[in-house]
Amino acid sequence: MNMLDFKIKEKFPMESVLKNPEIYGVFSGYNLPSFVKDWLIQRNSTQEGKIDEENLRLFLNRHIAQKNKKIIKGTLINDYIPITALSRIIIEPDIRSGVIKFSIPDLGIGSNEGIVPNYIAEKHPELKGGEVWGVVKLSYSPPDNGKMGFIEIVDYKSFKPYEVDLEYFKQKRNDFTIAEWIDLLIRSMEYNPEGFESLQQKLLFISRLLIFVEPNLNMFELAPKGTGKSYVFNNLSKYGWVISGGVISRAKLLYDISRKTPGLLTLYDFVAIDEVETIKFTDESELRGALKNYLESGTFSVANYKGESSAGLMVLGNIPLTQERKPVDNRYFANLHKFFNDPALLDRFHGFIEGWKLPRMREDLIIRGYALNVEYFSEILHELRTDSQFRNIVEKLVHVPKDADTRDKNAIIKLATAYLKLIFPHVKHPEDIDKKDFEMYCLDPAIKMREIIKTQISYIDPEFSREVPNIKIKD
Repeated sequence: MNMLDFKIKEKFPMESVLKNPEIYGVFSGYNLPSFVKDWLIQRNSTQEGKIDEENLRLFLNRHIAQKNKKIIKGTLINDYIPITALSRIIIEPDIRSGVIKFSIPDLGIGSNEGIVPNYIAEKHPELKGGEVWGVVKLSYSPPDNGKMGFIEIVDYKSFKPYEVDLEYFKQKRNDFTIAEWIDLLIRSMEYNPEGFESLQQKLLFISRLLIFVEPNLNMFELAPKGTGKSYVFNNLSKYGWVISGGVISRAKLLYDISRKTPGLLTLYDFVAIDEVETIKFTDESELRGALKNYLESGTFSVANYKGESSAGLMVLGNIPLTQERKPVDNRYFANLHKFFNDPALLDRFHGFIEGWKLPRMREDLIIRGYALNVEYFSEILHELRTDSQFRNIVEKLVHVPKDADTRDKNAIIKLATAYLKLIFPHVKHPEDIDKKDFEMYCLDPAIKMREIIKTQISYIDPEFSREVPNIKIKD
């Protein structure tokens, strides 16, 4: 262990976990995200980081769904024995029947087999639609009087093992230098900070967390395959949703008129569209119109339904590079679906991550050492979203020209606020942070990310200016 390992373990004794690739081999065959794995590791570890593998395997066998493992479902149906499992549950309201159905793919339970009783749905509103992780108790009701048999949820507990104290987390930031804290963030994203080439590369990497901490933040990242962009959004938080391939419609993102159910953007902290070049968009004009309104204001209207949400949108795509790992075309959006060939839509995205400047996954980037437990870390990121003091601090630190474009100003302020939350969560007043540090770690990266968006829009429509407001630190 190095000095940072000791410090993380000392300052976050109950919230840190020892990351060791060999240990995580116990999860082979289980379809579990990192936030569940870390909780299980910590639950079965001593303070010294030693794992009770026997107890962990026993828990996995009894309570975790495994790929191609149908014995749990068989026990439920054939032996009429209720089972308890920690699993991913997909909720699908059925308007025609008035029944809330569920599926658990890892248990082989389809939505035509599972029902959420009304009393359970009323007690747990999250079981009315979307995807959740939780400890669920299932029982089987056999066929009766011509009615088909079904599996029902008789008890449910949301997977939220931590009641986080945000002030505690903020105070602990005082015990770390800026460099140490950035490395802690990278470790908690399950990467080894020592594998990065520079501070700038590290800052670019943690930019993927901006959408986790700032509400209604909309971003693009284009990168070659193998740079880990999908991994971060799939594994670090249960509060996000990743769309990989398939079809995207207004109903899917915002509101489904026929089913009378809210869309993904109303259910999560963020929605990430992965491999966007493979996505098909239906009813493009109506989706684009509704999306423009949502990305601008966080509100939308579909028929007579009016909705609002704080979810951000992250668009992830691949980009062809030269042998020097630079984009083949300086028009970054050239290979994207024509849906995005709309300057007014792109202008509503706040920032752009140049993912090709990040390293491909290598052995020296695999974390070995102490980091924050991913489940704890994800809860902290979730809590930071609603902490409004950071934007107030940013607005007091910067001077905005009177003639500044409003969208540019809002984008830069939002991005700088997100960086402040990540890197300087302990700051309570403008005077608590060195202005040069704020400029280097928050304001300058925010301006650059917005500049890229403006430049790319100008390639599509030259009438759009490339210039961004000269927002600078107040004297």
